[in-house]
Amino acid sequence: MSLDILLLRSFVAVSRTGSISAAALRIGRTQSAVSMQMQRLEEAVGRPVLHRAGTGVRLTAAGERLLSHAERILSAHDEAMSDLSGEGLRGAISFGCPEDYLTAFLPDILRGFSERHGGVEIEVVCAPTVDLHALLHRRRIDAALISLPAGEGGGEDGCRVIRPASFVWVADRPAPALLDNPVLPLALSAPETLDHRAARDAMMRAGRAYRIAFASNSLAGLLAIARSGQAVSVVTRSAVPDDLHVLGAPMPALPDIAISLAYASDRPPAIVRAFGDFVANGLRPGVLRYR
Repeated sequence: MSLDILLLRSFVAVSRTGSISAAALRIGRTQSAVSMQMQRLEEAVGRPVLHRAGTGVRLTAAGERLLSHAERILSAHDEAMSDLSGEGLRGAISFGCPEDYLTAFLPDILRGFSERHGGVEIEVVCAPTVDLHALLHRRRIDAALISLPAGEGGGEDGCRVIRPASFVWVADRPAPALLDNPVLPLALSAPETLDHRAARDAMMRAGRAYRIAFASNSLAGLLAIARSGQAVSVVTRSAVPDDLHVLGAPMPALPDIAISLAYASDRPPAIVRAFGDFVANGLRPGVLRYR
C-alpha cells in the first residue's frame, strides 16, 4: 500500500499535539475520523505507530521513524504543489515565542507574512524558552524564537543568533521608594527561566538582600505588579511599556542575551523555512538551527 498524504498530515498533527482529539480540532475533522485515519495508516505501514493511553498518545519506535519520513514527504509535496499551482505557499505552521518577543516583534512580522502568504495558517504558542526547548524536542512546534545567554549559539553547524537583547529592571517610577527597603521585593517569573536566574545572580553578586514577593509566568502579570509599585521586576528591554521605567544604579547590572531562531528539524518544511527566513530578516539576518 502507498502512504496517503492526508493520512500523513493527520499523523503529524497527532504527533505534534499528543492527542487525537486535539489533532482533530487542529485539522478540522472529527475525533472518530482521525482515529480511523490512524488505523488505516497503521494498516498501511504494517505496524503500530501510536501508543494509546487515557491521557493521549505517544509515538512508537516505528512512529518516530515514520514521523521523520512524513515530514520530508509533506515538505516535498507542499513545495511541489506550491510551485506547480502558482498559488504560493499553503499549509500550517506551529511557531513558539516567549511573551515578551510576541508583544514586541510578532504583530508586524505576522501581518507582513500573512500579506505575502495568505494561504499559510500560523499557530502561535506562547511559552518561556525553557518550555519551548521541550516542545521543539518533541516536535510539538516547528520553530521558535528562543533566548540564549550572550555568546551562546554560534560556532557550531553554522549557527548564528538573530539579534542581541538585554534584561532590565522595571518599576512604576524612576526612583521608587522601595529601593530603600533593606530587603528588596522582586516580581519574577518561574525559577528555571533565564530572566529569573539572571535577576537572582545579579542580586547575589551585588550582595543585595531581596525576596521574591510576587511570581508570575505571564509578562502581563509581571508588568501589572511593577505598575502597582509593590515590587521591581525584570523584562527584556524591548518589552518595556511606556508607563514603566527602566532602573539603573543602585540596581545591579543584568546580563545581555541573544534572540535566536530554532527549528525542530534539521530539514524543516518549505513553509517553515520561509517563515523562519521572514522572521530572521524582520529582526536581523541569522538563524540558529536547533540541532
